[in-house]
Amino acid sequence: MKNKVNKGTVKKVLHYVGRYKIHLFASVFLAAASVAMSLYIPVLAGGAIDTAIGEGRVDFTALMPYLYKIGIIALAAAVTQWIMNTLNNRITFRVVRDIRNAAMEKIQVIPLGYIDSKPAGDTVSRIISDADQFADGLLMGFTQLFTGVVTILGTLGFMLSINWKITLVVVILTPLSLFVARFIAKRTHSMFTLQAKTRGEQTSYVEETVGNKKVVTAFSREEKTLEEFDEINERYAKYSLKAIFFSSLTNPCTRFVNSMVYAAVGLAGAFSVINGAISVGGLSCFLSYANQYTKPFNEILGVIAELQNALACAERLFELVEQQPQTPDAPGAKELSDVGGRVEIENVAFSYSKDKELIKNLSLSVESGNRVAIVGPTGCGKTTLVNLLMRFYDVDEGKISVDGVDINSATRESLRKSYGMVLQDTWLKEGTVKENIAMGKPDATDEEIIEAAKASHAHSFIKRLPDGYNTVISDEASGLSQGQKQLLCIARVMLCLPPMLILDEATSSIDTRTEIRIQKAFTKMMQGRTSFIVAHRLSTIKNADVILVMKDGNIVEQGSHAELMEKGGFYSELYNSRTDATA
Repeated sequence: MKNKVNKGTVKKVLHYVGRYKIHLFASVFLAAASVAMSLYIPVLAGGAIDTAIGEGRVDFTALMPYLYKIGIIALAAAVTQWIMNTLNNRITFRVVRDIRNAAMEKIQVIPLGYIDSKPAGDTVSRIISDADQFADGLLMGFTQLFTGVVTILGTLGFMLSINWKITLVVVILTPLSLFVARFIAKRTHSMFTLQAKTRGEQTSYVEETVGNKKVVTAFSREEKTLEEFDEINERYAKYSLKAIFFSSLTNPCTRFVNSMVYAAVGLAGAFSVINGAISVGGLSCFLSYANQYTKPFNEILGVIAELQNALACAERLFELVEQQPQTPDAPGAKELSDVGGRVEIENVAFSYSKDKELIKNLSLSVESGNRVAIVGPTGCGKTTLVNLLMRFYDVDEGKISVDGVDINSATRESLRKSYGMVLQDTWLKEGTVKENIAMGKPDATDEEIIEAAKASHAHSFIKRLPDGYNTVISDEASGLSQGQKQLLCIARVMLCLPPMLILDEATSSIDTRTEIRIQKAFTKMMQGRTSFIVAHRLSTIKNADVILVMKDGNIVEQGSHAELMEKGGFYSELYNSRTDATA
């Protein structure tokens, strides 16, 4: 099975390499030219040796042309090899660039279910670390495989032209090197695959731990974290050592084979010189070829270990690249425009896992401009409902429509542009404050951005930043508090003012005084806009036109706050259980 995977991976790599056929053919041609020149030098050296007619008698007139030719050809071979290496570098890093681009493009279109089911660190490791490892192996392969194969074929041709009997000795011993190559390749691939997989696990664990250092420290998990990391690190070291052990057998094994070939050639050649079948210069030339013939085997076997690592990393990359994309927009999908905000949910069923139901038979009708609050215990499906409204996930059964249009029949882009979304979890991209606010409306003017910031009460703290709206920030190293980050995310929505809003704990990290002001801004912003509010604070819920009470994936109650309290059902029980006067 593993060999089939390997062959498939090689075909995929060759598909990407095939985009650079001109560079590839040029590299092969230069490799052949470089080897041909290198192989011609021993012929000249043999001829130079034969100019020594006897003891103290050297024909310098005949010797000098040989020396000149050797110098010129050696220089030309060096220049040719430098150009070939430059081409190989271009091929390698352009191929890796293309695969990385393909991986990033796929991340933009694969279902969120895949992203949610994989550790972020593992995905990062595939695109960064695995791609780097793949590049190293591919570069070594291009650099040494081409020249190695051409050298083997070229030296065989030259040796046959000199003495076919001695050449036969070399060819008979060649299978020893092939046996060594197969032995090493079979054992290194599985170890390099485990090494790459564990490296992704290690990257994911480090990212998770560093990103949540405060939580680790707050719960005194330092020692436990170290123990868990040590366990992963130990496995990584074990797989790495095994992979390196088998790959390190390459050099001593091939050196042994090389020595056997060289000794056999020397012995057979000595008898040939004694019998007059070959000159001393010819034997010197042949020994040089025998050495050059066995050397590529040594290099190729070294490359095999690197290629096994590269293929293991490539498999992980292609696993990401070949993930099925999300269901494309339906042919002739409608562009939603002038959205009024009427939302219909009809008999919707959905579950993240097919063996565990979450939402079933969910129906809801929301009129344009209604403010809908969604409440319920943890895990009841509140955020899942938001994911379905935005079509981050597709429903399993039933349908959701906006202004009478089934959202599966509308383009995802136009649907999502119809919503403004503020989540509890904030995210800022690396860039200026201005760029972060204008993310949903890149062509916004400075005046519009400032007005949105004022409406979200972010303007005052932005002005205190070193460069105001031009201050460069990022999600991890912005120097901003969680509440300030949330204000910037609210400003994004204030700037776009779409016809529908989704507020999922939008003020969870903001102090009470600022929240009161933002709620006033929200109230103004929500006028005439359909709004879905996932919240626990009464200040938001009480003002809603309708409150949906969810439990186990179903809407069990709905109505205004007063109606639900008077009813004395699940909502009333939930409300009365909150000693902090929140719902």
